[in-house]
Amino acid sequence: MDVALGFDTSCYTTSVAAVDETGTVVAFQRMLLPVRSGQRGLRQSEAVFAHVRQLPLLASRVAEALGTAGICAVAASCAPREGSDSYMPVFTVGEGHGRATASLLRVPFYPVTHQQGHIAAGQLGNAEMDSRFVALHLSGGTTDLLLCEHGALTLLGATLDLNAGQLVDRIGVAMGLPFPAGPKLEALALNNLLQTEALLPASLTRGDLDCHLSGAETQCLRWIAAETYPRERIAAEAFDLLARTVARMITAACKHTGARQALAVGGVASSTLLRKLIADRMSRLNRTLDLRFGKPEYSADNAAGVAWLGMRRYLAERKTGDGAGVTEARQPGGDPTP
Repeated sequence: MDVALGFDTSCYTTSVAAVDETGTVVAFQRMLLPVRSGQRGLRQSEAVFAHVRQLPLLASRVAEALGTAGICAVAASCAPREGSDSYMPVFTVGEGHGRATASLLRVPFYPVTHQQGHIAAGQLGNAEMDSRFVALHLSGGTTDLLLCEHGALTLLGATLDLNAGQLVDRIGVAMGLPFPAGPKLEALALNNLLQTEALLPASLTRGDLDCHLSGAETQCLRWIAAETYPRERIAAEAFDLLARTVARMITAACKHTGARQALAVGGVASSTLLRKLIADRMSRLNRTLDLRFGKPEYSADNAAGVAWLGMRRYLAERKTGDGAGVTEARQPGGDPTP
């Protein structure tokens, strides 16, 4: 059995994964970066150091799980998203390990973006998507609305201030929850006994393709400081706001592009509660849309999608006989869909 190895070193998580030629994840390791209580994340330098410490351990665990399997290709997320201005130091750790591994094994190295990895991971275990669909990437560093069309990503809309994950984390940390705060804040919301009343108004612009979330953060922090509502109620209202905002953005994007399918990916989209709220809202806004979510384990930051993209590119080059890109430096990009 041959596998492609994937590395992803984001602002939140260190991850290594291996995927075979069928798209089956045969080895998967992930570890959150350590964040002290009360902090809302790490500086890039701190995150880089944490990745340097954690990546060898995860790689050794993946190697043990692979046994005698052969590694035919290596991929790594080298930037947050496509574009010459997209750069974060944390991704150099995974890229460096990936390039070194590929060189030592004399196999191809494929650079991809963190966002492409998320979209690919969201399709693992799902029925095949159309060649043209809308993707919503919801995470701590990204709230992007994208058109995925024949292997190309086009930005349709985005947050104009705060990202979805930042909203969740900042509210949670203000309540004394550990960072990242998503799971604990969701647990609070699920314990809310009061009916949500849309106390946080959705703020969207440009035909519902762009959104603002900073106003919701300000209001929630005021409620927390003044103890206006129980923490459970505030958490529930925050998730309700995100669902209303996301549903309108997806509806607008599908109307704008004519796409019939949508895929929600990213750590925030791994929330069971948020998925239910979005699905319920979408059932009222657009009954004909095929809305999908990635498997929860492949929604938060992970290297499974990165590895799958590497395998897909390896198989495509093997089929065409094109090996020109082997281990040489190339710009992130390419087909974001398996």
